[in-house]
Order: sequence, then structure tokens, then C-alpha cells
Amino acid sequence: MKAFIFPGQGAQFSGMGKDLYEGFPMAQELFEQANDILGFSITDIMFEGTAEDLRQTRVTQPAIFLHSVILSKVLGKSFAPDMVAGHSLGEFSALVSNGTLSFKDGLKLVSQRAEAMQKACEAKPGTMAAVLGLEDAIVESICADIPGVVVPANYNCPGQLVISGEVDAVNLACEKLKEAGARRALVLPVGGAFHSPLMQPAREELAMAIEKTTFSKPICPVYQNVTTTAVTDTEEIKKNLIAQLTAPVKWTQSVRQMITDGAGEFIEVGPGKVLQGLVRKVDSQAETHSAEIPE
Repeated sequence: MKAFIFPGQGAQFSGMGKDLYEGFPMAQELFEQANDILGFSITDIMFEGTAEDLRQTRVTQPAIFLHSVILSKVLGKSFAPDMVAGHSLGEFSALVSNGTLSFKDGLKLVSQRAEAMQKACEAKPGTMAAVLGLEDAIVESICADIPGVVVPANYNCPGQLVISGEVDAVNLACEKLKEAGARRALVLPVGGAFHSPLMQPAREELAMAIEKTTFSKPICPVYQNVTTTAVTDTEEIKKNLIAQLTAPVKWTQSVRQMITDGAGEFIEVGPGKVLQGLVRKVDSQAETHSAEIPE
């Protein structure tokens, strides 16, 4: 069975999507639609922008979404998923690819999510840190003992967990995690405390937008970050999408569940190869590929 997987924030690069725009009339049309929907020329930033330009949350999230979704559409018949999943933001790309959301509604939601997260970051400054070389349970236990807000945010693969929260709490947690034997506990250059309680205002804003959006029956299950299990019920998909903003991304657990449910091949759709690396760290026998642009 084929699992198509979609990357999240951090996979962006200057020039992303340009080959799609130049090679496929359908892609060009969708990119131009996106410029109209967003009210600014995201294609200019994607194709010619600096790394700094692309790092702004309001740009990064729609850019990665567009690259992933438009690639899935130009794949045509070779895009035939038995299941889909996305890492954080990538869950929205996955939901457009499996027919739950329309291209236009998916892009609008991603844009609203990015703006809401940006506002939440400015209202309550926070940060994230990557923790390498410790068991998840040890990281969870240390975070629970730290005063202030610091929580596990991304279960990326065994031995790699990202924590998120208030700046002082994350810094203190990093010290304690190193003392406990972490190979590294490194604060990341991110704009805020994603997937933590500090995102509650963004969650409330996104919930209102999601409730006004039409969700259709998908062509295949999505394995959502919050539950890690196969979901096809649209009301459950909505609930999980909203919860995702303040809950951890359980990527390790999702990959294991997809393998248990028969995934024999993981195909990453979008910029970069980060998810393929994480899948292989979850299961070294897993077969992984990038989606190849058709000739």
C-alpha cells in the first residue's frame, strides 16, 4: 500500500515550485489563483525570495502547501494514495490531496492559520528546542517538572523530540535534559512556541474558520497528527485539525500505525526529503521516495 506524506514548516527553499510553474499550464493557473486568493504575489517570493523572506510564517506555510498540493495535482494518475499524512502544516496539504478540502479552501485555511499563529507568537513570545538522544518518556517527565510552560511538541522519530513553550522554561528544560544525558538540546530559530498551549488564541481563530469551511468525504484515510490513526469522518477531521495547534505532532506514532495498517511505500510530496529520513529512522526497512515530477 502507498502512503503519500506531506512536509511541514522548515522544508522551504528559494526557487521552490518554479519548475512546476514553468513546466505545467495547470500548475501556472493554480499558482496565479493562489496569488489572487492571498492578495500578494507569493510566486515572486517562492521563486526569487531570500531565505529570510521565506522564513516569515505568513509566507512559509502557504508556500510549502502550494508546492506540495500543486505537485500532487500534476502527478495525475500516478498520485494514487491508499493513505495520506502530513507533518503539522502538511496535514492541510494531505487533506486537499485526498479530496477532503478544495484547493481554494485549503489555501485560505493555511493562510488564516499562518496569520493566527503569527499573532499568537507576537502576543506571547515563545520558542522550541530539538532534543536528541533521549527516550520520549524522560523528556516528558523533565518537561512536566519545569516551572512555566514547556511541552513535547513534535515526536519526529525515536531519539528526536522537539519541545515548545515559554523562552525561560525551554532554556531551563534544555539544561536539565543535557544533565539527563541528551546528546543535544538545541534551541531552534523559530518564531514562537508552536504546538503548545501558547497557541490557544490561534486555535480559537482557526476553529472559527474551519467551522465555516466545507469538508468533503475523502478518497482515502488521513492519519492525523493528534490521533495517529486512520480518519475518514469529516467532523473528526475538523476536530483534530483544530486540536493540532496546541497538541503535539505524533509523527513517530503515525508512521508506525501506517506501517501496521499495511503501508509498504512512503512517497514524500513537496519540498525537501526530511520526512523520508524520519520514516527510515522509525523503521529502517521502510521504502521511501520523493514524488518525481512527470516528464
